[in-house]
Amino acid sequence: MIHQAPAGARDLLPLEVVQKAWINDRLQDVFGQWGYQRIVTSTIEWLDTLMAGGAIEPSTVIQLQDNSSGQLGLRPELTASIARAAVTRMADNSHPQRLCYRANVFRNPPMGYHGKQLEFYQAGVELLFVGGVLADAEILLLAAQCLQQLGFPQWHLMVGEAGLTRSLLSVFPDPLREQVRDCLAQLDYVSLENLDYHSTDLQQRAKLLFNLRGNPADVLEKVMGLELDERGQQSLTNLKSLVDLINESSGTPLPLTLDLSLIQTFDYYTGIVFKVIGQTDNQLRVLGQGGRYDQLLGVYHPQGKSAPGIGFSLNLEELHAGLLKTSILPQTPPIIDWLVIPRTPQAQGSALRHAQTLRNTPNQGRVEIDLGGRSSTEIHDYALECSIKNLAWVDHDETVVIENLF
Repeated sequence: MIHQAPAGARDLLPLEVVQKAWINDRLQDVFGQWGYQRIVTSTIEWLDTLMAGGAIEPSTVIQLQDNSSGQLGLRPELTASIARAAVTRMADNSHPQRLCYRANVFRNPPMGYHGKQLEFYQAGVELLFVGGVLADAEILLLAAQCLQQLGFPQWHLMVGEAGLTRSLLSVFPDPLREQVRDCLAQLDYVSLENLDYHSTDLQQRAKLLFNLRGNPADVLEKVMGLELDERGQQSLTNLKSLVDLINESSGTPLPLTLDLSLIQTFDYYTGIVFKVIGQTDNQLRVLGQGGRYDQLLGVYHPQGKSAPGIGFSLNLEELHAGLLKTSILPQTPPIIDWLVIPRTPQAQGSALRHAQTLRNTPNQGRVEIDLGGRSSTEIHDYALECSIKNLAWVDHDETVVIENLF
């Protein structure tokens, strides 16, 4: 099997590398404009670190062999690793911490999905050691600017509130609460409708929860009429303040949908949660996701001291797939500016020197040297096919004849 990649893995060829780098570079530019600094964490972590205090299922982690100190694994996401680094390596830095990343992550597919993708590429941010509505608004507006900077044609933010959703679910007894939660997470209305509620009121509450999505003002009005505990009331107040702040700060209305049935895959979120949804060719794509996690940093602090945090990740594969049919992405790898050709074997040294002179000269671009074995006709055909701009024919006496093709 050495002639192909393992099931679930894939190679990126030059044009795809160029296109994804184009996406990544623009995202990093936006992160930098907002004051975020890049951090690089280890690809390999202790399994206990990756599980984020039980918030991440061990089955999602690709586990490596035991060593003398414990079990290792490949990171399934970046937030846990960055949280660990922040509380153990950056404790003396001033707060808040704005950190960004571009990295690969690895996830075991569910049972029965042999060959499903294992490795993913992400870019994202984490805003640590600060809570409040203003920080939430910064993260949502930053995610929005990323999509605007890329020129993604159609997208919207779907925003929920984990604390408020937990409050709305609290009326259901165990284990019914978990069953309702699973149906909401899977958007499985049929199963939700047919659960054993033992009460018409509970069934109606579950149906209401499933449909708490849409225009923010309409959803908030529905929730205000429901009975909530004190924590739920505070979450609702914060959510309303967040929507008002975003509307006040945006020059144009942000494409925002509230969805209080939104439940993220990783269970460490405590406040707002959101997904970035894109639409191309009538197909919906989850371009990114994120949320607030105000208990996670305490898992890694040596004294268990908790601190707030919020962030998001963008999925480069989905962004790339959504932009492929547009004219936004680069359509070719970088153009070669010069092809330097030694006319004879005796001219090879002169050709190498001339090629290096071009590389050392500002604004001369990319320089290739012809390695021989082709006729002048074949060289011209190759240059035209690859859109090479200039040919430099070099003789052994350093004489150079330049041919401009484009």
